[in-house]
Amino acid sequence: MRPSQIMRGGGGDVPIGKFNKYLGGFGNFGGSKQKGIITYGISPNRQNPFAGAVHDAFFNTWRRFSGQVLYIAPPFLAAYFIMDWAIHRNEYLNSKAGRAEFADAEE
Repeated sequence: MRPSQIMRGGGGDVPIGKFNKYLGGFGNFGGSKQKGIITYGISPNRQNPFAGAVHDAFFNTWRRFSGQVLYIAPPFLAAYFIMDWAIHRNEYLNSKAGRAEFADAEE
């Protein structure tokens, strides 16, 4: 039985694999280096993480609100007016005038 590559590996130029080439340690498998990847950095002393945060928060909130208000407002308005009508109707039917008007309908 052949030991696994982990058991045989350990770093250095240990010949492992099909072509007797060490693949590299964890996260550093062999092969050519990647090209065309550019990274930029800036010192933490030069950063301003809250630059424009209040301005962007206000306009982003307005943009999101205006995009969703037509989906939310009509059902809420309809529910409000239906509940308002139902409350007033219930109060009328349980009042003296409502009982007198609909007294014969309950029998």
